[in-house]
Amino acid sequence: MSGAPIGVAVATRNRRSSLLCTLARLTELPGRPPVCVVDNASADGSVEAVRSRYPRVRLVELPENLGAAARNVAVEALGTPLVAFSDDDSWWAADALERATRLFDGYPRLGLLAAQIRVGGEQRLDPTCRRMRDSPLSSELPLPGSPVLGFVACGAVVRAAAFRSVGGFQQRLEIAGEEGLLALDLAAAGWGLAYVEEVVAHHHPSRGNRAGRSGNALRNELWSLWLRRPLPRAVTGSARLLAAMVRAGDGHAIASAARGMPWALRRRRVVPPSVERQARLLEG
Repeated sequence: MSGAPIGVAVATRNRRSSLLCTLARLTELPGRPPVCVVDNASADGSVEAVRSRYPRVRLVELPENLGAAARNVAVEALGTPLVAFSDDDSWWAADALERATRLFDGYPRLGLLAAQIRVGGEQRLDPTCRRMRDSPLSSELPLPGSPVLGFVACGAVVRAAAFRSVGGFQQRLEIAGEEGLLALDLAAAGWGLAYVEEVVAHHHPSRGNRAGRSGNALRNELWSLWLRRPLPRAVTGSARLLAAMVRAGDGHAIASAARGMPWALRRRRVVPPSVERQARLLEG
């Protein structure tokens, strides 16, 4: 277990070049926070490259692709009270982790901090951050920024105890839109989530299978409705999401959503009314 207050978790799969660029930045952060890379069964030499070029980075090689749940493995491997998530194409500003650590120290019920994410060389504000900044939500908990009920994983810092208490990221959701379920679970457990502009992350996304990720995001949103939301909302929301899948001609997403419904219904646990009111306010 590390004695550092905060560590950085990176989940990756077959992104050797961008991963190495990201590690070049993360390993130069002030204070040299511990960095853990969890590799989702890459076949492009990522593991060998990290082991050779960054021997001080903690490396966990998985025999299978766990998707977003690889971050759960990183949280345990780091053993730090706070964990900042980076994708293999994102990194943290020089003062970001120090700022985040101070805020978590000052706000004991803060479970997750959503950072300002600047995208690409143009440093564009991620549109999700704009929505979080203008959040209509309120909170009874003292928080260091706008209360939110969602986040972008590549710009988030979590309190490890809160993260573990709700089970972390759900493996079944793989990648794309996996954050929504975790945000609901943290809020339902009484943890605060806040967007804080003073903490900055940088994201240089590459072109990938955006169509596949879009289908996964719709499927995951549908499953999350049945996992956590009241029945009327689950029904109406499912109709909207299925219509979107049909319009996109995404038969794979529809079939995958259907196959996962028995699993979602078995694990159904509706959020408290206070959290449901927040979710409805955002949807409205």
